[in-house]
Amino acid sequence: MNTYKLRISFLSVFCFALTSTYCFSQQGHVTINQDKHITVLLDLKKEMNKNETDSERFKIQVYSGNRSGAQNAKNEFSSSFGDWHPSMQYETPNFKIWAGNFRTRLEADRALKRIKTKFPSAFIFKPKKDKN
Repeated sequence: MNTYKLRISFLSVFCFALTSTYCFSQQGHVTINQDKHITVLLDLKKEMNKNETDSERFKIQVYSGNRSGAQNAKNEFSSSFGDWHPSMQYETPNFKIWAGNFRTRLEADRALKRIKTKFPSAFIFKPKKDKN
């Protein structure tokens, strides 16, 4: 019985060694054929995404109140979070500090989580379109 197991083990190792010498990884070459206008369209899309006044983007309101409090909040925000440029907006009767220009709600949520450590009353919103 032991010689039978030994023969099976030897045969298994031999078969494995024999077949493994014929296994090679595949190598290939990829050629991408695309219209030459795609790069122009991508550049145009990048330029459109730079639009800071796009109402489809999300912003975070950090502060709402009087002018001096808004200025203090803006300075504190700038020193704490260099990633986003804060702006001061006036909507009667309050001055508001808005930050960020996020394309997706997920991006804004991630930023809000960081901002809430310093500004617990901060929240996400979409600015209204101007009726000009």
